[in-house]
Amino acid sequence: MTIYIGREASKLWKRVCAETSTEINLLAENWKYLLAGLILQYVHGLAARGVHYLHRPGPILQDAGFFLLPELGQDKAYISETLFTFIFLSFILWTFHPFILKSKKIYTVLVWCRVLAFLVASQILRIFTFYSTQLPGPNYHCREGSKLARLPRPDSILEVLLINFPRGVVFGCGDLIFSSHMIFTLVFVLTYQKYGTLRWIKQLSWLLAVIQSFLIVASRKHYTVDVVVAWYTVNLVVFFIDNKLPEMPDRTGAASLLLPMSTKDKDSKTKEENHKLLNGNSGDPADWWQRNHVNGKTLENGNTGHPDAAMNGV
Repeated sequence: MTIYIGREASKLWKRVCAETSTEINLLAENWKYLLAGLILQYVHGLAARGVHYLHRPGPILQDAGFFLLPELGQDKAYISETLFTFIFLSFILWTFHPFILKSKKIYTVLVWCRVLAFLVASQILRIFTFYSTQLPGPNYHCREGSKLARLPRPDSILEVLLINFPRGVVFGCGDLIFSSHMIFTLVFVLTYQKYGTLRWIKQLSWLLAVIQSFLIVASRKHYTVDVVVAWYTVNLVVFFIDNKLPEMPDRTGAASLLLPMSTKDKDSKTKEENHKLLNGNSGDPADWWQRNHVNGKTLENGNTGHPDAAMNGV
């Protein structure tokens, strides 16, 4: 038993080391995209903090979701955050599963490049939207009478740039249309829908996204329109950007051991193939077989006779 555990641990360690080496090579090629995506996450947080200074509390707007869904109350508002945290952490763990599991379909670095592209595009649209019109926040800390509903004038630019993390993010007001929680949730669900392998998890993830939508409205963190707009906007953003990005290599087959070729590798391979074609050798075994097998007769490697002779039975 001890020997078996030691053998499996050794295999796991080798797998982790091999995957780490692969991902480091990919990170060296794509670190600029990841860094840009992370910087724009901060920009999005900064924009949300900025709109809080413009927020003016007022009467809660008439909302169909508020009429249909019972209010959870301030003491149960944590339920929606708990579900969102579960979805968020589950997706992160899934993106790192290639380091542990033998069966894998994605590269961690490449999948996060795509996810950040989806998030950034959706968040840019969100920033334009909530700066266009500021609605009175329905959340409890954004209502009239709350000390957090309005922010005092900042004493310095540094106070704005630090965005009072994490309190400033959790107790923000004014960044309503459309829901940031639903942006993350839908991007994660759509990504797993395409690259995940377990059908029941795909179905469960869509169910959780629907439940998350209802909980956000029932917690009065957003108006129903914020959630509805997020559903069709994020799906459209992911659809168009995913079609523009190059497809990730599939690791389910034998090609899973190979890294995706860089542009330089692709150019060198193309030149090599052209060189073979100019020399009359395509490099394709099927072509070689056809040239050496004519009408059922095999031409020896040392035979320099014309192929027409073989056709004529000579």
